[in-house]
Amino acid sequence: MKLFTRSGKKRGKLFRCGWKVTLLGLIAAAGLALFLFYTGWAATFDMKKVGEMPERNTVFDVDGKIYSRLAGANRLKVSLDQISPVFINALLAREDTRFYQHGGIDWRGILRALVRDILSGSAKEGASSITQQLARNSLPLGGRTISRKLLEAMVALRVERDFTKQQILELYINRIYFGSGCYGVETASQAYFGKSASNLNLSEAALLAGLIRSPNRFSPLKNPEGAALQRDAVLDRMVELKKISAAEANQAKFTKVNPHPKRLLQIQENYAMDAVQRDLNALLTQDQIDNGGLFIYTTLDPAVQNAAQEALETQLTKIEHQSNFHHPLKAKYQPPESGEDSSMPYLEGAVVAIDNASGGIRALVGGRDYSQSKFNRALSPANRQVGSAFKPFVYALAFTHGLLPGAAISDGPIQPGEIDGAGNWSPGNSDGTYGGIQPCSYGLIHSRNTMSVRVGQFAGLDAVQKIATTLHLGENIPRGPAIYIGAFETDLKDFTAAYSVFPNAGVRKQAYIIERIDDQQH
Repeated sequence: MKLFTRSGKKRGKLFRCGWKVTLLGLIAAAGLALFLFYTGWAATFDMKKVGEMPERNTVFDVDGKIYSRLAGANRLKVSLDQISPVFINALLAREDTRFYQHGGIDWRGILRALVRDILSGSAKEGASSITQQLARNSLPLGGRTISRKLLEAMVALRVERDFTKQQILELYINRIYFGSGCYGVETASQAYFGKSASNLNLSEAALLAGLIRSPNRFSPLKNPEGAALQRDAVLDRMVELKKISAAEANQAKFTKVNPHPKRLLQIQENYAMDAVQRDLNALLTQDQIDNGGLFIYTTLDPAVQNAAQEALETQLTKIEHQSNFHHPLKAKYQPPESGEDSSMPYLEGAVVAIDNASGGIRALVGGRDYSQSKFNRALSPANRQVGSAFKPFVYALAFTHGLLPGAAISDGPIQPGEIDGAGNWSPGNSDGTYGGIQPCSYGLIHSRNTMSVRVGQFAGLDAVQKIATTLHLGENIPRGPAIYIGAFETDLKDFTAAYSVFPNAGVRKQAYIIERIDDQQH
């Protein structure tokens, strides 16, 4: 019996040991399978994307000063030696104290986060290293799930193989979001404190480091108290890590959170920038634009641009206050809650001003209020009938054909059959009156329709139509004597360029707004 009993105990022990070995084997196999799966998945990502960091394209005015930015992220890239060391210390204290010790993954932090996530049934716990955060912000790794954390970890290992620690830190600092539309510490430093990141003091550096986990919630512009609490938490952590003394931390804590919202890098949104964007689209591919980092030098003069906008508003407001004006007023306009109004009910207008020597556009205003209507009335397809503004070209052409400014021209009604190709067409003068024989120049000065039609008859229909085409006033200029008084449409930019023939001895200057485009390597 004893022999039988002892034999049974041995078999029981063997069974229990075999079960444990099998379980451990299954766990190891599952772990290996997961490792191979996520390693393979991580291998599908292009590591070049980690190093690519689109900046907004910078637009300069005619004097070479920054006018605006467009496309890409609102980011100003800097190297590590252009960043205050106290910010780097604050950042590492806040986000990754073991950055220089681990190989991309802080395993202790990850395991702690996974346990808490499993217990809570969610994936709210952080503990991602700076390398993992860089991977997450550079590549499309998915949402906040445990699976994403595993993928993020495997990608982080690849990042560590392809980049040095200094490169990873520099890429992270330039890529991370600091709220208020600011990407990278240089942009945030200039936006919040009006200074370069190289000049950040301890309080400012700790505040920026404290924004990273929740930049919108703790924005110093919207929540200065919350921003101060996060700053103080960073300072306490720096004391704990012996990066600063308690006295230094206390002094920094007493510094008032005082951002400078006026110094935020505002993006100009106006009709001139719409024109810049249109020309940019015609000159470059969408990928070239989206990659960012372009320096776009324009012919715009901010002073002239502002003066043109103000002049348009002043003149149209005067018209609105005339006793015979019975249309909706801009001052009483209520924008729809749904957004932009596609058809503005109030009086609108446009202005284009160019440098006659070069054709460079100094100002372009396509309406009274860009926020209410983004339809640019200065550019095609916002074509309008040119009307009497075309008459100077008709007179100039007639003068080149031998007509003298003092020549006698009738201001009487047009008689049927008098004008070739007109039939019974008989345009009157805008004021409804007619005069007798007048000097030719009188018809131009006073914009008399009847005299202008007769001057056009002298110049010749073919010649007038040819000059309109030569001036690039349209591809399908209608043929007929109505052209003499501008009965055709074109856009304001091209029509303004046409007027450059007068100060340039008959040479038309092409209106343009982009002088040149450089990239960062230029």
